[in-house]
Amino acid sequence: MSTFPATRLRRLRRTGALRSLVRETRLDLDDLVYPLFVGPTTQANEELPALGRFSVDDLAREAEELLGLGISAVILFGIPDEKDDEGSGAYVADGVVQRALRALRERYPDLVLVTDVCLCEYTSHGHCGVIENGEVANDATLELLARTAVSHAGAGADAVAPSDMMDGRVAALRSALDEAGFSETPIVSYAAKYASAFYGPFREAAESAPSFGDRRGYQMDPANVREALRECEQDVAEGADVLIVKPALPNLDVIRAVRERFDLPVAAYNVSGEYAIVKAAAARGWLDERQAAIESLTAIKRAGADFVVSYWAKELSGWL
Repeated sequence: MSTFPATRLRRLRRTGALRSLVRETRLDLDDLVYPLFVGPTTQANEELPALGRFSVDDLAREAEELLGLGISAVILFGIPDEKDDEGSGAYVADGVVQRALRALRERYPDLVLVTDVCLCEYTSHGHCGVIENGEVANDATLELLARTAVSHAGAGADAVAPSDMMDGRVAALRSALDEAGFSETPIVSYAAKYASAFYGPFREAAESAPSFGDRRGYQMDPANVREALRECEQDVAEGADVLIVKPALPNLDVIRAVRERFDLPVAAYNVSGEYAIVKAAAARGWLDERQAAIESLTAIKRAGADFVVSYWAKELSGWL
């Protein structure tokens, strides 16, 4: 009589159809938000295609293509014509993101338009807020972030996503949006945003690298997870509707911890460095890009993310 266990876990791995039948975590285009950069002119990025930028006119054509591929949500980042110390291009009525929103909203009413609310792309110094005495001034920045969010909502944004990591920004945005008549506009908060080395390609594309110092004084220390939960707890109390963890892959444990602690939708940002690493390795023939991308995004969802901001969304429309 055999003493081998009756259960053989390999039985359900034998064929692709069986594996699909019992798959626990599924990846779908509806789970993805595609980042788009809009600026004065269109500039392609040969090595990292998803990090190219579009003029407002060309952005509309790109949006039409995305909808045709089945991508239903984007997040907009702006590169203004000119930058100044207070990042005024972020909140002026004719700013590049505001113009893009009006163009897209009119033509593509079914496309979910999320906007990044931060000053780093718009300030001459590259920091996420105004500078006082050589440091980012938290409270002085809140008013400008609130003005930015209101201007985005007025131009047609479905949701606003503050990524600055100033204390109290969610409350400031919620109050300003409500007072301006946008009480239905959700806040998708970058609640746990770490000071990460993985943002490099984005900062180059958005021309948003700090001209002095770094962002460790307001973005989170990558060593901390309890602090991330405190950040999320504060944002929930202030009125956040969605919590984002950024970057995603180095922080799968944080995504899981946030998912287990809070009932709000949880998102993760599969950032530019994560995308670039796989692209570079695939270009050298070291790995299969399609498999690595799908595995990475599946891991992010498995950790607990309800949706993922990812530069692979367009390619996944064909791979899935």
